[in-house]
Amino acid sequence: MTTSEATEKKPLWLLIEQQILAADAQDLTGGNLEASIKRMASELDDSGHKVSGYGGNLLKLRWAVDDAAKAGKPLLKDVNAAISALTLEDASDAYAATTKILSNLGDTWPKLKSAECRTDVIQMVEQARLDLLIAKAKELSGDEGIRYLIREKVVDEVIVEAQELTDEQLAEVHAAIAAEKAERDRVAGLLEKVADKSKEEQVKYLFDNNVTEALITEMAEVDQGVIDAVKKAMEEELNEKQRLAEEEAARKKAEAEGPSLEDIPADDLLDLIESVREIMEFSDVEKEIRTMCEQSAIPKALVDIAVSDPDKLDELEKQTEG
Repeated sequence: MTTSEATEKKPLWLLIEQQILAADAQDLTGGNLEASIKRMASELDDSGHKVSGYGGNLLKLRWAVDDAAKAGKPLLKDVNAAISALTLEDASDAYAATTKILSNLGDTWPKLKSAECRTDVIQMVEQARLDLLIAKAKELSGDEGIRYLIREKVVDEVIVEAQELTDEQLAEVHAAIAAEKAERDRVAGLLEKVADKSKEEQVKYLFDNNVTEALITEMAEVDQGVIDAVKKAMEEELNEKQRLAEEEAARKKAEAEGPSLEDIPADDLLDLIESVREIMEFSDVEKEIRTMCEQSAIPKALVDIAVSDPDKLDELEKQTEG
């Protein structure tokens, strides 16, 4: 973009004031005045505004120079100082901030009260706010600066440039924010279902539905004491469930293994020994023997003897027969 293209978008009054701000004070007085006005008019012509050959615009330039001479300083020196003094809080309402600036400077610079100037000062305030937002964002760690600018509704193009991001990186942050919002919506829905329950019951319900502790604290509006009490109660409940599960597993295991040899009546034990011998006639592979014995409900204690030392079956049979 050429200098002319870049500056043509700016209003003539602002370009004139920028010329005056950049000029040396001695160039705007005495014998240097006319030459300086001619030079500035020519430069303004190059900016895309017709000044040198247009009486009205040339008069605007002369009046602005006269105003600066009367005030003893350029108008933009005061405006820039007022803009620089703005805080984020001041600039949050661009219209109110502009009104205050124009009120403070209006007596010295009456033309600032015109509608044309007011519009441009509003834009300056808005740019100042954006600069302050970006400066604050740069002070934040991780992706907090990006999130801050998104919350402040800064456009994506500006965020990408200010935070030196790729479009993909910004898209990832947007996606993370969307996921967090979806989770908050889910938690809000869960809380609606237990709205009539005690805080403890609400917290337990949220834990049961895999809600993070931080989000529970915030959205259920409970303190750490309630969280800790519910976690302790849930831990005790889980421990009891685990104990019962272990007991049930042990019961099922014992049931599957069958009774010990001492608990089997003699006649029944002799029948079982005979059944094992019949199975072992079909296969001498331990895995197959165990599978067939299990299918025939033969106690594990007897199967262990059969596969480890088959000869002991004879001894056991003689002992049983007495």
